[in-house]
Amino acid sequence: MATFNELWQLLYDHGSTSYYKHDCAQLWESLTPTNQQALFDRLSERLQKHQYVAYNPLDAMRDNLPRRAMVRTQTLSYNEYYSLYRTTTPKDGWQMQKDANGKVFYSKTAQP
Repeated sequence: MATFNELWQLLYDHGSTSYYKHDCAQLWESLTPTNQQALFDRLSERLQKHQYVAYNPLDAMRDNLPRRAMVRTQTLSYNEYYSLYRTTTPKDGWQMQKDANGKVFYSKTAQP
């Protein structure tokens, strides 16, 4: 598991100054251990590949934070759902709903 001191040394060696060290430490502490490791790994990889990493350490950290998974809602009309499943009974995580006009549709929430 990466520590803040390891991350800081990585950024400092890249050309950062100590001006933002306190702010970076606060950001680091606000992350989960999994996200801390992911951030360290991403920055290490980008620097090894000579890809762009901001010299401002706070910007470098913010730019490379792990992205949050976006919740995605799929919808099917009544006819689309029926032609797919040959039933109107909700299954496989689909839920039957009605819009403001009383028209039936099916929705399913999924993460990528």
